[in-house]
Parts: sequence; structure tokens; C-alpha cells
Amino acid sequence: PSADDLAEEMEDVDFEDEGAEEPDADAWESEDDEGVEDGMEAQDDSEVTFSLHSASVFCVSLDPKTNTLAVTGGEDDKAFVWRVSDGELLFECSGHKDSVTCAGFSHDSVFVATGDMSGLIKVWRVDAKEEVWSFEVGDLEWMEWHPQAHVLLAGTADGNTWMWKIPSGDCKTFQGPACPATCGRILPDGKRAVVGYEDGTMRIWDLKQGTSLHVLKGQDGHQDPLTCVASNQDGSLIMTGSVDCHAKLVNSATGKVVCVFKMESVTPKAPIGEGEEAESNSVESLGFCNVMPLAAVGYLDGTLAIYDLSTQSLRHKCQHESGIVQLLWEESSAVVYTCSLDGAVRLWDARSGKMISEYRGHSAEILDFAVNKDASIVVTTSGDHQAKVFCVQRPDR
Repeated sequence: PSADDLAEEMEDVDFEDEGAEEPDADAWESEDDEGVEDGMEAQDDSEVTFSLHSASVFCVSLDPKTNTLAVTGGEDDKAFVWRVSDGELLFECSGHKDSVTCAGFSHDSVFVATGDMSGLIKVWRVDAKEEVWSFEVGDLEWMEWHPQAHVLLAGTADGNTWMWKIPSGDCKTFQGPACPATCGRILPDGKRAVVGYEDGTMRIWDLKQGTSLHVLKGQDGHQDPLTCVASNQDGSLIMTGSVDCHAKLVNSATGKVVCVFKMESVTPKAPIGEGEEAESNSVESLGFCNVMPLAAVGYLDGTLAIYDLSTQSLRHKCQHESGIVQLLWEESSAVVYTCSLDGAVRLWDARSGKMISEYRGHSAEILDFAVNKDASIVVTTSGDHQAKVFCVQRPDR
């Protein structure tokens, strides 16, 4: 089916009109100076610095059509749309009353959506720089645009996944278990979404029917909350990551677990003294390579694991000094990018497991980042209140 067919199919979906819910006003607590090293701010490899935020910058997205605009959201309850080439502000997405933790452009870059922790979601028309829709849900966990239609999905702390047509606001909800819907992703076919929950379960939803196609729980699910989900390019495989340090590979058509990647600790943990906390580890981010049967999993202990999907085995372990926050694959090569709590962006060759390059410039942990289509720039956001643009193009790639 073409993108137009899928967009038309989304037009046919029956949306119910749902009232907004009262958000919980839970305070957002951040640990100061986590992972900041002395002298970390000395080196700055960035081309552009965007510094209008007055607190930690939590999220960033690039506009998919031109890759010339970025939207960032922060702990200062603000979101901004700005030009990547020079950091020039286009407009502020005003009116949020809590930390803006989700922000992204529609597939055609016509709209930009911003969501804050309390559950207030706003959509703006980019060319007119004006708000066209807003809605309030419970505490927001994640938000994502449909890949082919003006349809927005969001997961909330009450276990619901919401779907709206924009700008009409027609609405549908998918009721999960009575615990937060911690992560979600619309599959490439545009007809299904995979959602992970705090109780370790994962569901694949049929967006048109509003029914759950597969539920993974118990042994098939995770023992701890899910932190991230990803799918490969054709949507046939899904990977889920969890606080339990396992990554599960799932066949999206059958809902069956194909294999489980477990990270074994290299060093035996020293006995914990009184008042000491055990070092925690979890899967923080994961993704599939588009050009080779490889997947990458990033862990809080700083391990980047490259798994070979054809043999279901660990191919490389790339060690970072501090925890990995997020990873992204280059669109058309076997290069994977990581950002971490030490404030650096690193590029890794997944075939050899070797680091290609490293970029610094932030004086605090990087909290999110985005890579443009031709893999020439990376835009990062950090606890140092800044967003930065790094030029990563290299003549030999």
C-alpha cells in the first residue's frame, strides 16, 4: 500500500471523543552534575550552539523533510523551533506548564508537536508558526507521529495509548494494563504499533481496529519495566529493552520471541557495604542496522553491544566510560552513534567494533540527540542547558 492509501486508511479509523484527564503534578527531580568531569567543557567541537533554554534540554527532533529545523524541549517548560544552520530561533512553542519531554515533527514537516510531563500536548503549524491543536492527557511517557499520516500517538502513566487525528483531534484510546505505557513505536507499515509497559509486558496493537494483536507477558515478557522498543526497516522484527538488562527479539507477525540477548557482567560485583547501593544496569536504547543483519543495544553501564541477528550472537562490545543514554544507526551504513553521560557523541563501526570518532562540547550529560538523513550533522541536547550542532561528515565515508 502506498503512503496515500495508508493515510486514507487512517482517515477511516473510528475515533471516539474522549475527555481530557486531570494530570498529576509530580515534580521532576534531576540529579545535579551527574557524570560531569573536571575540564569537560574545555573542548568544543560543535559548529552551532543553541542556548535559549534556561535548564536541562531533554529532547530534540529534526524536521524529516528538509532536516533544516530542530525542535527542542526542556526542564524550563519551554520548547523552541530553530534553524540548524545558524541556531536562529523561528518560534517558541509557548504555553507549557511542565518540563517538555517530547517533541517531534510530522512526517511531512507540516506540523510540530510538543508534550510536557503533566500531559499537555500542543501541535503547531510550522509555516504559520501558530498553534492548531492542544489536548491534555495523564502524565506523558512518550509521543510519536505516524510515518505517513497526520496522526499522533502518545503513551501515558495510566497505561493508555492515545491516538489523534491532527488537526481535527478525533481520538481513539488503546487500554493497556493499569501501569505506565513506558515506550512505544509505530511499525513501518503504519497499521500497527508496539507498546511496552512498566509491568514488563509488551503489546502489538492494530491501530485501525483498536485491538491488541499480540501480548507478551510472563516468560515471554520482561521481568522489569520496558525502557525502549525498536523495529527493523520492514517491521518484521521488533526489539524490546528493559531494566532487567535483557533485549528481546520478537517476530512482529507471530508475536513470538525469536531470541533473548542477555548482558553478562564481566566483573563479579563486589559485596555491597552498608549504605552502599548496588551498581544498577539496564538497557537504555536499541536499534537495527538497515544494511546488515545487526542490532545495537546500549546499556547504562556504558556497554554498547553489537549483536549479529543471523547467528543471534554477540559480535562486539564497545565500552564507554559512562552510561549510554541513546544510540542511533546511520540510515545507509553500519555506523552506530552513541551519546552518553560523559557528554560525548561517538561514532562506531559496527563491523569492526572500533570507534571512528568522538565529539565533545557539552559540560554535562547528553540527554538526547538526532542525526540528519545524510549523516552529516548531529544535534545534541544536554543537562548544561544547551543544544549543539556537530558536523560529522568525513571524506572517507
